[in-house]
Amino acid sequence: MNHSRNPRSYLMTEGDTRAPNRAMLRATGFKDDDFGKSVIGIASTWAEITPCNMHIDRLARQVKEGVKQAKGISQTFGTITVSDGIAMGHEGMKFSLVSREVIADSIETAAGGQRFDGLVSIGGCDKNMPGSLMAMARLNIPSIFIYGGTILPGKCRGKDIDIVSVFEAVGAASAGKIDRKTFKEIESKACPTPGACGGMYTANTMAAAIEALGMSLPGGSTIAGVSQEIEALCVRAGKRAVELVKENLRPRDILVRDAFLNAIAVVMALGGSTNAVLHLLAIAREANVKLTIDDFQKISDKAPHLADLKPGGRFLTIDLDCVGGVPAVMKLLLSAGLLRGDLMTITGKTVAENLKSVRIPDQHQLVVHQLKDPLRPTGPMVILKGNLASEGAVCKVAGLTVTKITGPAVIFESEEECLKAILADKIKAGDVLVIRREGPKGGPGMREMLAPTSALCGKGLGEKVGLITDGRFSGGTHGLVVGHVAPEVMDGGVIAILKKGDLITIDADQRELSVALSDAEIKKRLKTWKKPAPRYTRGVLHKYATLVSTASHGAVTGF
Repeated sequence: MNHSRNPRSYLMTEGDTRAPNRAMLRATGFKDDDFGKSVIGIASTWAEITPCNMHIDRLARQVKEGVKQAKGISQTFGTITVSDGIAMGHEGMKFSLVSREVIADSIETAAGGQRFDGLVSIGGCDKNMPGSLMAMARLNIPSIFIYGGTILPGKCRGKDIDIVSVFEAVGAASAGKIDRKTFKEIESKACPTPGACGGMYTANTMAAAIEALGMSLPGGSTIAGVSQEIEALCVRAGKRAVELVKENLRPRDILVRDAFLNAIAVVMALGGSTNAVLHLLAIAREANVKLTIDDFQKISDKAPHLADLKPGGRFLTIDLDCVGGVPAVMKLLLSAGLLRGDLMTITGKTVAENLKSVRIPDQHQLVVHQLKDPLRPTGPMVILKGNLASEGAVCKVAGLTVTKITGPAVIFESEEECLKAILADKIKAGDVLVIRREGPKGGPGMREMLAPTSALCGKGLGEKVGLITDGRFSGGTHGLVVGHVAPEVMDGGVIAILKKGDLITIDADQRELSVALSDAEIKKRLKTWKKPAPRYTRGVLHKYATLVSTASHGAVTGF
């Protein structure tokens, strides 16, 4: 028989021996005519625990309608999410990066067990997106990703605000720069609708990167989560998923090395989150594509920063949508020879074909700069190396006027310890803060440091101190900060043997992260250093710490 419509699902729907399978499928709504149709799995990250995902059940129903219109049949299943914004600043954040692996594993498990012919995944908060793409790369069945959309801005005293405004207000209130009434007003008005955090933070960055990879429908990465436009896009995605099965167009046909280089160029142009480094490395490994941390620097050396977006800039993602969204930025980059246009995408067309009718942003708008007048002629994300980070570390300089510092180390063994010192005014200009034992293994889970970095900005110290960590940063972080320092403490990295007062240099211009210690002194300290005992000895954090790779390889498990 011809199984072009159901190349996998026929194994559970055809023949007398599959009568028990069909009996159970009938209970879920299948009829006689459905057993020869394409079966599309819809991975829904719906959850009431975060505004990023609270509306995704509605979007899943629209995808289901699209599959039906295309004469396929769908089955919706759930996977988890962790709200980064709510988990931020406490032990809960240790579970955030872990959730990426759980999401990938759960989607792979459900789609593998149910023998879906195709897959649509809908993500909201940060880890939903790379988790979905990792699963798609592993499964390599026709797949589409849909972004649940961005949140609309809140309004406070005539200004647009978002969740990062609240984090920065913590520092401002502590410094006496705003009163309690203003503080409460910012908190109350920052998050008015469903959708993911509004700046070019991690969720919006990864949505844009996935669009640039070619794994989502063009224009879908900057839409508001409450818009009718996103519902129409979901219907189109459902239809397209059925077509993809017939065409046998699979993720690994799209997720080639040059597609990742395209995505990196788009992230640089948008001034995106440093988390894109971790997540694109992880997706590439699942797709069996050779991508290294050094590739990010190579692209950064030639890709300009064009979009004036928060946290380093002025505008929100919804403003980018108003001037053409990611396709408009891609068209600019393509016109400059900074993107490969001949790569296949899930539309069945190439990048260049998708962009053929797209207009370059008008020169009079303020959100996206022209190529001749970039915010920065090279990318705002820099890979630093040196005796403190032989495997590399990541620094984002978007919007910074100060890009280097040499200062004495102030050591903290946790994020909480550092935040407490900042709010107690124990940090002075010129210090270089070191937050260690927050790496993939040491944390474990590589927490984001939005609370301390935002508090520094709120106190007016954002560019007056440096901060380094073997953990990572939120896409909303701004300041002279360096994350993903590798090797981390638990791997015996030099960060483990730093002492108070050691002179540390962060130099984004020279791409250097170093400590003023001789090789002999480093060797001497490492010889007497003892690896700390693991913080967790059971449960998911223990499993993760046991299996996870270094940040320079994407902090993946299973390799």
